[in-house]
Amino acid sequence: MQKLLAEIAHCTVCAPALPHAPRPVVVADPRARLLIIGQAPGRRVHESGIPWNDPSGDRLRVWLQLDKSAFYDASRIALMPMGFCFPGTGKSGDLPPRPECAPLWHERLLTAMPAVQLTLLVGQYAQRAYLAEAAKTTLTENVRAFHDHLPRFMPLPHPSPRNLLWLKRNPWFETDLLPELRLHVARALA
Repeated sequence: MQKLLAEIAHCTVCAPALPHAPRPVVVADPRARLLIIGQAPGRRVHESGIPWNDPSGDRLRVWLQLDKSAFYDASRIALMPMGFCFPGTGKSGDLPPRPECAPLWHERLLTAMPAVQLTLLVGQYAQRAYLAEAAKTTLTENVRAFHDHLPRFMPLPHPSPRNLLWLKRNPWFETDLLPELRLHVARALA
């Protein structure tokens, strides 16, 4: 695993497409029992090198009922985005994850983490990639049908502050899904 993480840390495959130097951000350990697959690091995460080190991460930890020390315990939780480097900013926020990372690194990382019990698919990019034919038409449909994907996967909306309107329009997320999410996360980490 250490050799693989060192390779990832030195990856420059997408460098020509980035507005800055590559800085892959990923946390993985063979003992991890929970895997969180997000989209791509934002600007703050790019600067700090710490995944989910932003308001989205704060909300995600609230959803999971995990404090920072538990969330960042690599022996229990792996953090792997679809794109490992900050893709830059577009007109309406961060650009989509670079497409090079997942095909290049995901399978190798997954193979090196045999203890994973549950994978949280945060956002549409992770859901499209991992739910494949089982994916519904929209993110909302994927998240609402979370039972269909258990026990292996649990789709979630992105916890970005930009999604407050989605959360307000879908109160079932807090009342129905969050208790189930917390239960399945606790079981995976037990």
